[in-house]
Amino acid sequence: MTNHPPKNNTAAQRKYAKRNLWTGILFGFGLVAFIDEVVFHQLLHWHHFYDKSTKDIGLVSDGLFHAFSWFATIGSSFMLADLHRRHAFWPAKWLAGILLGAGSFQLYDGIIQHKLMRLHQIRYNVNIAPYDWTWNLIALGLIIAGVLLMMQTKTKTSSSKRSTAE
Repeated sequence: MTNHPPKNNTAAQRKYAKRNLWTGILFGFGLVAFIDEVVFHQLLHWHHFYDKSTKDIGLVSDGLFHAFSWFATIGSSFMLADLHRRHAFWPAKWLAGILLGAGSFQLYDGIIQHKLMRLHQIRYNVNIAPYDWTWNLIALGLIIAGVLLMMQTKTKTSSSKRSTAE
């Protein structure tokens, strides 16, 4: 995977650079929400999306959460198909978006939903601190990797614009 647009469709990729990024962000949201739902809600049974009521309400909230992740993933897939149709798909920019979306969703979940809104915790009846630290540090790592990759693609675009103008 390259960090700069291939020569044959550089103009289209530059024109749709933001769409590549936002398509990746939406896909990253959906992907991490899907992984969270399947692993922590369904397989490990650590929590439900909403744990302040009955198990039935928790299961319904999980279903709505799962629907959100599915719609985000499918919506981004349509956007991705459009980028391919326009010959404007930029893999590195898209990957930067995935990392940003995944990390942002996970950090939002860890801070807003777990701590501020207290909708649920990662796990119950254990020392939660190591889980919280791990969850949020992984989120920060994803965000930092996404920002670095995004900056790298921006630098490559700037240098490619200069060399094209010369």
